[in-house]
Amino acid sequence: MRNPSPSLIRPLGNWAAILLLFFTLLGTGWAAEQGTPVYEGHPQFSHFPKPLSLYEHVEGAGAWQMIKERAAQDPFNVAATIIFVLAVIHTFVAGIFREWAHDLEKRHLEKHGDDTERVSFWAVTLHFFGEVEAVFGLWIIALAGTALFFHGWADLRNYLGHDVNFTEPLFVIVIMAIAASRPVVKFAEACIGRVAALGRSTPAAWWLAILTVAPLMGSLITEPAAMTLAALLLSRRLYALVPSRMLAYGTLGLLFVNISVGGTLTHFAAPPILMVAAPWKWDTAIVFGNIGWKMVVAIAINNAAYFLVFRKELKSLASAGARAKADDRVEEPVPREVTAVHLAFLAWTVFTNHYPALFVGGFLFFLGFVEATRHHQSPVSLRSPLLVGFFLGALIVHGRCQSWWIEPLLTSADLPEWGLLLGAAVLTMFNDNAAITYLAAQAPGLGDFAKYAVVAGAVAAGGMTVIANAPNPAGQSLLGHHFAGNIQPGKLALAALLPTVVCIFILLILRSPLMG
Repeated sequence: MRNPSPSLIRPLGNWAAILLLFFTLLGTGWAAEQGTPVYEGHPQFSHFPKPLSLYEHVEGAGAWQMIKERAAQDPFNVAATIIFVLAVIHTFVAGIFREWAHDLEKRHLEKHGDDTERVSFWAVTLHFFGEVEAVFGLWIIALAGTALFFHGWADLRNYLGHDVNFTEPLFVIVIMAIAASRPVVKFAEACIGRVAALGRSTPAAWWLAILTVAPLMGSLITEPAAMTLAALLLSRRLYALVPSRMLAYGTLGLLFVNISVGGTLTHFAAPPILMVAAPWKWDTAIVFGNIGWKMVVAIAINNAAYFLVFRKELKSLASAGARAKADDRVEEPVPREVTAVHLAFLAWTVFTNHYPALFVGGFLFFLGFVEATRHHQSPVSLRSPLLVGFFLGALIVHGRCQSWWIEPLLTSADLPEWGLLLGAAVLTMFNDNAAITYLAAQAPGLGDFAKYAVVAGAVAAGGMTVIANAPNPAGQSLLGHHFAGNIQPGKLALAALLPTVVCIFILLILRSPLMG
């Protein structure tokens, strides 16, 4: 399948920017009147979703009974979940819309020739429906209509304007843009290149070095930044050499899993751990001592296993890799001073990741510095960061309306701890893993083993789907053009299945303090 023509792609960045700006303005207080909290004791300004503690509950009721009761008490819950399920299904059939868009674009070109200034409205629209990063945002229209029907404009306005926090999407936009800058990429490439040099800098050595070092770097520079750097380096060092479909998907699945578990060496880098660190008083020592060191073992095992499977093909790519290495020598080096300033901006963004006014302000200064040193820079591309930010923002909007059924499953007394780990892993495949752990943090009375099980299952399954972990859309956006017609969710899940099983197995069998 051919890639969409430039005339079809150009408007998509503008669409994403406009839509993201709309939700960002809402999330930063654009709504005219905030009013007062609608539920006593809960800092919530809209009537939906209803706080979990306010649902009537029959003592001893099982998870399924609780879900049925909550559905009966607020029918909006069912409607919001149906819309969410349809959005998930849409991500699996997005390729159909891209096919339609290509057909319309072909007819448009046949009719108008090479006049690239004339754009096919319906081709661009259908292609937007085929962008996985845009899917959940499009389904917000249906969710908004449903909220208007059940609750009215004031509640919808307050939900989007005050109850939903868009800090994480804004952070991902900024960190992706900075991490993808030429000085940062060259610096990361030089660091990882030292590891690859131990294997004579062959494509196989680069493959192994990137998939090992970059995920572990995520524990310091955050997972979205690590995903950006790893995806850009893999694009250049592996995917540019045109690997087989099996190696392409195998690498992608392994990357997503490794990034998800690689941020567990600290308590501030992985979104699902960040959600529970404060309420459960987990610091870096607790996280590393119970999960982090196990995931280092898992990364080593998974990388070794996939390397053995693909070693022959990786070796066959050596000649193409030599040509790519020759091309590297003609690139002009970036001055150390410029690289140092970029790393300082990256560190500032990570340090202030909970304060949009600070990291967005720093980003504006970063753009000014890039302009002042543009002879050492590549153009700053915001299309991928904006689409990824739009995806995450929309997922947050939908995700908050799914707590009514996820929470009973996570806190069910019918599940043993190991079953809770597997349950959290399954739920993560269909929702953001940070949302899963956030809901667990709201449940009172969870024991240490139960807390460990929820977080372990959430991080282990973070590579199975594009919606399972916040950095995954960044990887898809940066690497999608290497896959004909974009990345297929089913093949991604199959590629990530074995590494996920290995992570879960290690988390279950290797003992640590929280397991008792």
